[in-house]
Amino acid sequence: MRVLVAGATGAVGRALVPVLRRRGHEVFGTTRSPSSAHVVQANGAVPVIMDGLNRAQVLDAVRHVQPDAIVHQMTSLTHATDLKHFDRQFALTNRLRTEGTDHLIAAAREVGTARLVAQGFTGWPNAREGGPVKSETDPLDATPPRQMRRSLDAIRELESKVLAAGGIVLRYGAFYGPGAPIAADGDAVTMVRRRKLPIVGKGGGVWSFIHIDDVATATALAVEGGPSGVYNIVDDEPTPVCVWLPELARILRARPPLHVPAWIARFLIGESGVSMMTQIRGSSNEKAKRVLAWAPAYASWREGFRRELSRSSAV
Repeated sequence: MRVLVAGATGAVGRALVPVLRRRGHEVFGTTRSPSSAHVVQANGAVPVIMDGLNRAQVLDAVRHVQPDAIVHQMTSLTHATDLKHFDRQFALTNRLRTEGTDHLIAAAREVGTARLVAQGFTGWPNAREGGPVKSETDPLDATPPRQMRRSLDAIRELESKVLAAGGIVLRYGAFYGPGAPIAADGDAVTMVRRRKLPIVGKGGGVWSFIHIDDVATATALAVEGGPSGVYNIVDDEPTPVCVWLPELARILRARPPLHVPAWIARFLIGESGVSMMTQIRGSSNEKAKRVLAWAPAYASWREGFRRELSRSSAV
């Protein structure tokens, strides 16, 4: 299959391209910067220079490649740690999820590309009510914190447009592994080592994690088959902050995280940050396992964190 990975230099793109190549696909990978073309090529893909927000460039790229499948991995998530100003930090990613999606769908229709797989997200977008773990049929948050509204609207818009085009949306959980916040050199790991990532309130926010390598495998399976729909790509163990954060500190041999009351944390990380630490819900991977015949190699973040972080001599 001829596959165009839009956003091939991000954390997912870098992991996905080699997986697709090993599975026998001819892969083309986009990057906005000519200076990054060598990264795409070194990973095994043919580099294509394309700005996802430039409609003409997207159309030209897709016309040139004539792909059987397009994988939408265009984001701008590097060093995304400012939870207080959530929408401002995700402004470019939100545009890529809306305008960029429009451009890819239009191009796919023009050249007759039959398969579209797009990156979504799960966790904080879930409704913050009811049980601790949500499936794809549960509603998204109807009343998100004010600082997250534009980002959730962008996710809703991406999902609606991709599904209307007959595509697949993969709602990835919180990443860990190479290029992710939880990695040997990741932002979250640095914060934990410095005791700058505290448990807020009771730490009841439930997170669902997924290793980058498991993301890549699930995405490759979605490229190769599976009906149009939304799929949660997460591990088997949704876990509250009050459990996973102290365990991460222990794995790092760092001091235990501090505890901060929610009312104080609001001044530091805003209502959006407090929500993520105290209220959000986790996600179930049952549908992806059943329909895509996928299962995470790292069934639990516990094992995954240990193995990933053991790669660093600092741990």
